[in-house]
Amino acid sequence: MSDDSHVIIMRHQAACYESNARAQEYENALWAARPSSRLRPKLSLDGGQWCALYGDNIQDGIAGFGGSPAEAYAAFDVVWSAPYRQEGAKEKP
Repeated sequence: MSDDSHVIIMRHQAACYESNARAQEYENALWAARPSSRLRPKLSLDGGQWCALYGDNIQDGIAGFGGSPAEAYAAFDVVWSAPYRQEGAKEKP
């Protein structure tokens, strides 16, 4: 293997490391932008499920439930991002 081949391999490895680092930075940015990450709802067990709760109680706050903490946080993100609907309001056709 020539010296040029070693240089090419080293440059390729460096490019791969940089690409992986950028991908990790992107994943971290996505995670940090999630409502559950920014708001840090309280996590607790409620019956047989995990509950991620933002607020003093389930009636007045926002809650997400799931079989694991990750599922509870994901459900919380969905509920947080859903449009507000008043109780008894009819959907538009």
